[in-house]
Amino acid sequence: MGFVSVLLEIIGFGVGIPFGLIIGYFIFIYKEPQDVKVPIIRPLRDLDSDSLLDLLDEMPLWVKTSDYDRAEWLNKFICDMWPYLDKAICGIIRSTTEPIFAEYIGKFQIKSIDFETLSLGILPPIVHGIKAHETNENELSLEPAIRWAGNPNILLVLKLSSLRITLQLTDLQISMVPRIVLKPLVPTFPCFANVVVSLMEKPHVDFGLKLLGGDIMAIPCLYQFIQKTIRRQVASLYLWPQTLEMPILDSLVATVKKPVGLLHVKVVRAHKLLKKDILGASDPYVKLSLSGERLPAQKTSIKMKTLNPQWNEDFKLIVKDRRSQVLQLHVYDWEKVGIHDKLGMQVVPLRLLTPNVTKELTLNLVKNRNPNDPHNKKYRGQIVVEITFNPFKEDNERFSAVLNEKVRKDSGSERATEDVHLPPSGAGLLLLVIQSAEHVEGKHHNNPYATVLFKGERKNTKLIKKTRYPCWNEEFEFMLEEAPVKEKIHIEVMSKRKSFGFSFKESLGHVDIDLVDVVHNDHINKKYNLIRSKHGVIHVELRWKVT
Repeated sequence: MGFVSVLLEIIGFGVGIPFGLIIGYFIFIYKEPQDVKVPIIRPLRDLDSDSLLDLLDEMPLWVKTSDYDRAEWLNKFICDMWPYLDKAICGIIRSTTEPIFAEYIGKFQIKSIDFETLSLGILPPIVHGIKAHETNENELSLEPAIRWAGNPNILLVLKLSSLRITLQLTDLQISMVPRIVLKPLVPTFPCFANVVVSLMEKPHVDFGLKLLGGDIMAIPCLYQFIQKTIRRQVASLYLWPQTLEMPILDSLVATVKKPVGLLHVKVVRAHKLLKKDILGASDPYVKLSLSGERLPAQKTSIKMKTLNPQWNEDFKLIVKDRRSQVLQLHVYDWEKVGIHDKLGMQVVPLRLLTPNVTKELTLNLVKNRNPNDPHNKKYRGQIVVEITFNPFKEDNERFSAVLNEKVRKDSGSERATEDVHLPPSGAGLLLLVIQSAEHVEGKHHNNPYATVLFKGERKNTKLIKKTRYPCWNEEFEFMLEEAPVKEKIHIEVMSKRKSFGFSFKESLGHVDIDLVDVVHNDHINKKYNLIRSKHGVIHVELRWKVT
C-alpha cells in the first residue's frame, strides 16, 4: 500500500504541476486587469513636490533647455496629415512584406500569411521639441524629440493546414531623438538629394503583443527579454554613427558631380594620317578632352611635315562620372593662317576601363561619331594611346590604411610612430570651394568677388553687386604632381566698380591658408577672418584627393 501511494503521489506531482502551469498561463494572459483607473488631471500649481519630480521626465525638451524650440506648428501639420500618412505608411508596409511572406507560402504547411487589419491608429506622434544644428557643411541637420503613444491595430494571420494563428500588435509606445540630415543641398527641387537618419540615443519601445488573443507580453521575464533585444537590434542598425540613408532625388540629376579619379593618357603616336598640305604631308597635333567638361582641351605638340608622328606625351584629366564620360581625341593639321583642318577623331568610353590597369589602344580615326555617316568608311589613319584610370581613395579607405599601419606598428613593425602620420606622396587633386563671405565692406563700393592665387595661377569667382554678404559657392581644381605640404594658397576678396569706361578695384581683405593641414586631414571646411578687414570673414572648403 505504501508503494502504491508513493507512486500515485509521484504521478500526481508530475501531471499536476505542468497542468496547473498551463491553466495558470492561460488565466494569466487572458485575464484583463480590473483595477485600471482613469488618471486625474490637475494643474501644476496643485501638485506637491514629489508629484512634480515624477513629471520631470515627461516634460518637453523645450521647457528643459533653450537649445530646443517648440514645434506646435509641426504637430498641427502631422495631426492633420496623419490619416493620409497612416494609409501611405501601411501601404509601404504591405508592399514590402508581401514578397517576404510569399517565400514561406508552401513551406512548413503554410497556406497564407497576410495582414487581416493594418492601421497605425488615430493618435499621431508628437514632437516635444526640435533643435537645428548650424554646420559649415552643405547640409541641414535637425534633431526632433519624438514621442508616440499610439493605438495601432495590426493583426497578422498565419494559416496552416487546419490551424489559424493570429498575432496582434497593440498599445505601441516609442520615445526617441533622431538626427535627420538633409544632404547635399542642390539646386533641384526639393533642394536636397538624400535624407540621412541616425539615433542619438537608444530608443524606448513598449508594446503589447497578443498570440491567439492572449497577451504574451504579460509572461514574466519575456517582456524584459523582448525589450532588451529590440533596443539592442535597433541600436546596432541606427544608433549614431550608424545611419539610414534614403535617396530623394536621382543621383544623376540631383548631385553635383565631384571628381572621382584621374585619367592618365599617353598619346604615343599616329600613322598613315591624311595628307592636307600641298607638298603631300601634314602638321598634326592632338586635342584631348572629356565629354561634359567646359574646360579647354589639352593639346600635344605639333609635329611638322609628317604623316606618322611620334609624340609620347602624357596628360592628366579629371574624371567626374566614369559611367557616362568618354575620352575625346581629335587630330588636326596645324595651319599658320586660317582654320586648322580636321584629320579625324575617336572616342573611348571610360566605363570600358579597368581601374588602375593601363590599356594600350590602337584606334581607327573617323570623321564624326555618327556610325551611319558614309564618310566614316574612308580610311583616315590610326592613333595609339595608353590610358589608365586611377580612382580617388575614399576617406574611409585612407582612414583604414592609416589604422592598419598603426596596428602593424603596434604588432612589432620597426616603423616609427610619426611615420604613420606622413602625408601621402605622389600626384593628387586639390579642390577649393569658395562658399561665401560675411561683413566685407569697402570704402567706396561693395561689389565683391574672390580671387585665388596658387602656384602662379589666378582664378576669380563671379562678381556680386551691392552686398556685404556675397554667396559664390564656386569650385576650383588644381592638379598637382605632389602633395602641397609646404604650400600656401592666397585668397583675396576684391570689389570692382566701372565708371565712365574705367574700372576701380579695392581690396576688402585677404587670407593665406597653409595646405599641410588639408593634406593630413583630407578635408577642411571652416571660416577664416580676413586680414586687413574690420570684421570680414570668408567661408572656404578644401579637399585633397589622391589615387
